[in-house]
Amino acid sequence: MVSYKRLTPEEVHFSGAVLLDPDESTDADGKEVDPELPLLPQNPRCSITAALLTIAGLIVVLSAVWMLGTIFWFHNPPSTDPHRLPPPAMAKSPNGTLLQPQSCLKIPEAWRFDCYPERGVVVTEEMCHARNCCFVQQSQAKTSGRNGVPWCFYTPDYPSYELVSVIDTEMGKVGKLLRNKKTYYPKDIDALQLEVLYEEDNRLRVKITDPSEKRYEVPIDVPVVQKRASNPSYTVDFIKEPFGLIVKRTQTGTVLLNTSIAPLFYADQFLQMSTSLPSRFIYGLGEHRSNFLHDVQWNTLTMWARDVPPMELTNLYGVHPFYLSVESDGMAHGFFMLNSNAMDVALQPAPALTWRMIGGILDFYIFLGPDPISVIGQYLDVVGKPAMPIYWALGYHLCRWGYKSSNKTWNVVREMRNYGIPQDVQWNDIDYMDRALDFTYEPMNFSTLPDLVKDLHIHDQHYVMILDPGISSSQPSGSYWPFDEGKKRGVFINDSNGDVLIGKVWPGLTAFPDFSNPDTHEWWYQNLQRFHDKVPFDGVWIDMNEPSNFFDGSLNGCPENELENPPYTPGILGGTLRAKTVCASARQKISSHYNIHSLYGLMESKATESALRKITGKRPFVISRSTFPSQGRYSGHWLGDNRSQWKDLVTSIPGMLTFNILGIPLIGADICGFGGSTTEELCVRWTQLGAFYPFTRNHNSIDEQDQDPTAFSPAARTAMKEAILLRYSLFPHLYTLFHHAHISGHTVATPLLFQFPTDEKTYGIDKQFLWGKSLMVTPVLEAGRDYVVGYFPKGLWYDFHTGDSLVSRGEEIKLQAPMDKINLHLREGSVIPTQRPNTTLWVSSGQPLHLIASLSEDGLAKGDLYWDDGETIDSYETDQYAYIYFTIEKNTMKSEVLRNHEEATYITVETVSFYGVKAEPENVTVNSQEAAFNYRNNQVLTVTDLGLNLSQNFTISWM
Repeated sequence: MVSYKRLTPEEVHFSGAVLLDPDESTDADGKEVDPELPLLPQNPRCSITAALLTIAGLIVVLSAVWMLGTIFWFHNPPSTDPHRLPPPAMAKSPNGTLLQPQSCLKIPEAWRFDCYPERGVVVTEEMCHARNCCFVQQSQAKTSGRNGVPWCFYTPDYPSYELVSVIDTEMGKVGKLLRNKKTYYPKDIDALQLEVLYEEDNRLRVKITDPSEKRYEVPIDVPVVQKRASNPSYTVDFIKEPFGLIVKRTQTGTVLLNTSIAPLFYADQFLQMSTSLPSRFIYGLGEHRSNFLHDVQWNTLTMWARDVPPMELTNLYGVHPFYLSVESDGMAHGFFMLNSNAMDVALQPAPALTWRMIGGILDFYIFLGPDPISVIGQYLDVVGKPAMPIYWALGYHLCRWGYKSSNKTWNVVREMRNYGIPQDVQWNDIDYMDRALDFTYEPMNFSTLPDLVKDLHIHDQHYVMILDPGISSSQPSGSYWPFDEGKKRGVFINDSNGDVLIGKVWPGLTAFPDFSNPDTHEWWYQNLQRFHDKVPFDGVWIDMNEPSNFFDGSLNGCPENELENPPYTPGILGGTLRAKTVCASARQKISSHYNIHSLYGLMESKATESALRKITGKRPFVISRSTFPSQGRYSGHWLGDNRSQWKDLVTSIPGMLTFNILGIPLIGADICGFGGSTTEELCVRWTQLGAFYPFTRNHNSIDEQDQDPTAFSPAARTAMKEAILLRYSLFPHLYTLFHHAHISGHTVATPLLFQFPTDEKTYGIDKQFLWGKSLMVTPVLEAGRDYVVGYFPKGLWYDFHTGDSLVSRGEEIKLQAPMDKINLHLREGSVIPTQRPNTTLWVSSGQPLHLIASLSEDGLAKGDLYWDDGETIDSYETDQYAYIYFTIEKNTMKSEVLRNHEEATYITVETVSFYGVKAEPENVTVNSQEAAFNYRNNQVLTVTDLGLNLSQNFTISWM
């Protein structure tokens, strides 16, 4: 066998269907090396005595059938029997202690792959050697959720699979993998099928499956490709034994995937695959509270949907096994592991990454980009691009748990109106419900809820209420239609005995709808329709949908079986799969909960989105706490139960950026914090940042002090109002960004590195961000500051508010930031459409436009505007939209209507400002007619009182 090692492109031994034996006598540098001690005892090759031959012959004659059966059994052991490696072949010192093979000591610490990843275990030398691995004790022991250098790690020649054959197919290649030596996890699978699919020039798919038995696969729609890529930007190479798969970028030779660095495991409840990474710059792998750029210093991220307030090193509400990797030359690629079982993703400083999953199959994609923006678009080509939101979803939302009455809720709305503070949507948390029962409202304190909703609609505002999946199971028979009807139709999750599984949530004992069952979707729709007939809500907030359970498992516990107690349990908060959720062995329509637990939020979102389409006839608005890949097609997300602390303000930005690269751009955090009481300063700064969340909602917990903008001093209230008005003025630009997210998979809130991939200084920035590619946001994130330091990538930037220019060499710059200001800067070369703001987006969206152009050093700029009626389903797909493109060159701005629509005829362009006009013009013409203009010393040219119809081309020139 060849040693596991990091391979450079030049060291790949063979490619395609040509299988060459690797040279075992040289190391990575081509130098001769001493033979290593064998991992397993080898059978000696010796002559056999005549007596043994005679005995063997007699046995064959007397027991031929038995021998054939035994041979067959040894080659195909029953999949239900556990098996372990024989003791390691370690030499002993004179005093009897075990010695490490020299090959173990030669492995650099950064390249030691953990052979004993189980949590909460202090690994001894004997335990490690029982797995036939190297043992080198380190001073830094493992700590919960975060590993140091592993004490126990794989030997360089650890047994794995052998690639025994590979053939070409219409879509790529199919190979056969065989394992001849057993692993230490039960039910490992000896024969595997490798399928390599060249789906697109920039997309490769690999599936490793059990050809003899169908295993669970994630039930989300992905493209089925019939034609092989004609000019792939990657090459695929194989190592025969131990099996390795190497994927390289053709253009540069960069190795994007190299699984030969550690052994492949494929057991019934344990799958493991490692790969080298081309750099330490890795992003994604949500949902976790962390920096945007992940730490590769022995950092393990666990994925298993969990109800827990956001905290570091903990599995949170959603599961997204996708990462973006930026290579050393600024190119980027992505990797998506299509698996929904509980998993750990271990990062180490080699840099390298290891996937450990407890079920399903190995089914993964590699996206070649080559730039970060392209990678995200390619990923969303697979899982689905985000839906275009209804227009009012982009307005200001206000909510709290603990209004305690519809009249109190109504009073807050009236106060917002009285102060002229924009608000599009009012929400209620569970206190609106009658005894926390879904599809009800409390008859005394919330008796005026229907009237409140009608009043909101009269004022062009909207209403959203919360729904939890837990359906009360303890109401008198015949008194609660959702449970009675659900039980009759069989729509609830069952326990392993086939009875309805009973848990506990806010209403007490509850049953959980099985959203993997199509019948449940119809029942859910009917419940929503029945409630909508009473309270005509506009959108739905689905919470607690991991699903959360106040019991561990169920009222009656969970059985002790292999689903509840797998051989390996990832680092889940609570230590078991059932911690604060339903039993892993619970039965659902398409599979056990063990397999589809992390899909629960996605499946509920699909059911809710579908129901709202039918009920409202408009684009659905759904916000979900638990998420999974493809979620953006059905809902937005908020970052969960944060706290009113500056730290939570800071961490909201990497959370927002991560979900944008995961294809869920409608994302935000609870402004001013959910838990605890805010301060005035924190709430002002958070409102300024929150005005630039793609989804902006102020939400507060029960029994905390009020934190809506009207609750603060006049100065604070004014600062918050100005921030929200600023957001409303930018609605045309924000709406256009969501259009590009919908059709192309672009980000709305964009990391700086996406626009400056060759500037390594941007790779770790997550305290600033862009809207799209042009508008940079630099918020204040610390208490007591009237300034902020921001990084400006090389180029020309303009203060959004004043037009003052700034030339950066790629440097940090101190910016003044009084309490009533958030710093915004326009990147050179852009045209941003803005609008005169009002108190609702319905009113604002009819106001005249103000275009702001930020000229490059050579006088160029471009931008665009997407416009439709804001609510029609599939407006783009049915050509019910207008699209206008703006360009500036040679002192001339042109507006070109590439697609027209009636909606555009209602909008005028009133004002255009040009930032960076180097000399005062002698005259300005609009459609060849002279026009009045204003020119300021900071090189800002403004043309006003235009009255140009958006639906018609126009030209503005200056000399």
